[in-house]
Amino acid sequence: MDDIKATVKALMYAIQIGDYEKAKTYIADDFKFSGSVPKPLNLKGWFAMHMSLKKAFPNLEYHFRVESIQSGGVVKISSELKGTHKGDLDLTNIKLGMIPATNKSFAAGREHGKLIIQDNKVVSWVVEPNKGTGMLVILSQLGVKPATD
Repeated sequence: MDDIKATVKALMYAIQIGDYEKAKTYIADDFKFSGSVPKPLNLKGWFAMHMSLKKAFPNLEYHFRVESIQSGGVVKISSELKGTHKGDLDLTNIKLGMIPATNKSFAAGREHGKLIIQDNKVVSWVVEPNKGTGMLVILSQLGVKPATD
């Protein structure tokens, strides 16, 4: 259990500071992310989203928390994103277009999720739906309407 908690905390720290090379060491190659994006993302898509977020919101804070560790490598977490939109936000990989900087701040609600850890690597990250969180809520707070296909 301590190894699992250490892995999750190290991953969260690497994401918070934008050390994506370090973050990759904690994530399985067949990783899947879902729940707060229109369609599930693989490892490459998820990292592209995070790098774009960090570029667009240089002061982005995730406020990650490990809520509990359960049997079978299940880790319940939460996060609460806040930041100021200072750069272009590239969401083309999730089909929401390119969002120019608005210089507005956002504060999304606390979202809860579940990570699955196997062999000290995160294989799955599922965010529970919550109407006060997610990319569309962030864009709404910034006063932008994303492009749609």
